[in-house]
Amino acid sequence: MRGKVVGAILRSRAVVSRQPLSRTHICAAVTVAKSSSTAQNSRRTFSSSFRRLHEPKAEITAEGLELSPPQAVTGGKRTVLPNFWLRDNCRCTKCVNQDTLQRNFNTFAIPSDIHPTKVEATKENVTVQWSDNHTSTYPWPFLSFYLTSNARGHENDQISLWGSEAGSRPPTVSFPRVMASDQGVADLTAMIKEFGFCFVKDTPHDDPDVTRQLLERIAFIRVTHYGGFYDFTPDLAMADTAYTNLALPAHTDTTYFTDPAGLQAFHLLEHKAAPPPSEEKEAASSAAGEAAAEGGKSLLVDGFNAARILKEEDPRAYEILSSVRLPWHASGNEGITIAPDKLYPVLELSEDTGELHRVRWNNDDRGVVPFGEKYSPSEWYEAARKWDEILRRKSSELWVQLEPGKPLIFDNWRVLHGRSAFSGIRRICGGYINRDDFISRWRNTNYPRSEVLPRVTG
Repeated sequence: MRGKVVGAILRSRAVVSRQPLSRTHICAAVTVAKSSSTAQNSRRTFSSSFRRLHEPKAEITAEGLELSPPQAVTGGKRTVLPNFWLRDNCRCTKCVNQDTLQRNFNTFAIPSDIHPTKVEATKENVTVQWSDNHTSTYPWPFLSFYLTSNARGHENDQISLWGSEAGSRPPTVSFPRVMASDQGVADLTAMIKEFGFCFVKDTPHDDPDVTRQLLERIAFIRVTHYGGFYDFTPDLAMADTAYTNLALPAHTDTTYFTDPAGLQAFHLLEHKAAPPPSEEKEAASSAAGEAAAEGGKSLLVDGFNAARILKEEDPRAYEILSSVRLPWHASGNEGITIAPDKLYPVLELSEDTGELHRVRWNNDDRGVVPFGEKYSPSEWYEAARKWDEILRRKSSELWVQLEPGKPLIFDNWRVLHGRSAFSGIRRICGGYINRDDFISRWRNTNYPRSEVLPRVTG
């Protein structure tokens, strides 16, 4: 059994329907299993269960190949796959470079009237001899998939929604485990994929470069106008409220990028009292007692859970926030005016499934609410007011005190973050990681490559 990864009971909890977890489920899900296991044994599978076998068939028709797989399929969308489509998707060594897995031929050099001259079906695959004298072999799992589906989509989102109850035993992995093997990286990325965040305990904190090395176990650190790996104190080195000691409401970062940062990390290296502002005031400060290093608790809110609540309580508000597109910007620093390629809504839905795909919310970085043909600015403000109220509910807020040696890494497309005001000087390091690179690392450490490739190549 894999360490720190949600077990079968949690997996059965209608992950696709994105139901919230109770305190019991959260605790059970994040319990650390101390026994080690190999990456191969711990890897999950995309494969569906086997069904009743029968004699496979492949017959030439005017439209293409009419196919009957050895495993009975349910919910079929078609029985025939077109000739040109099949020829274009030949994966033999002549057609696909086996080192790069890239197509090796010009698709449009294939005759438009390409057709089979001979077909042979076995229980493993279908072999086709084509009219251009090429021979292709197609595994039945590949053919069966496209008999029942139109396209490869994203992996099923195995996510567990949460609220304030997640603070009882938050998802956590150990630094030595992550640094020692890809199995540790698998644990870390699976936790982030599942819950949207994870702590890494026992991380050395005397040198910030160790935190950089930790993040690079996932992927390279993204460089923005703030730089790459950051190590800062509240000195307004950049014109952003993150570089102050002010309280910050729940928000996502880099709303103004076309592709917002995928992961974000914070590691509190130090929180100490501020030195006296001047010698003249030193005596007064000493008499009153030096200002202690206090406050600065971090706030996490599961944006997907908040969106679920919004949809249940006010479907119209959900519709408005997922359809009205807004301008976002970063303009506080001299010579920098960043805005995404187009307007984006607060709640971005998948074009394929209609499910929530990404939360983009930072009221401070929001531009002017536009006048729309369907919804007025007043209607958007009312919907956003409801959204804001849900985000600020005690049941939505997870408050945690960051501490040296325990970095926090979270999904910036899902989890909103903020903080309470603080006194003293906090030194924090961290960085951003691209979403695509994170998902790639998650796939390749949690699944065998033989299952990953069909998901991404089609």
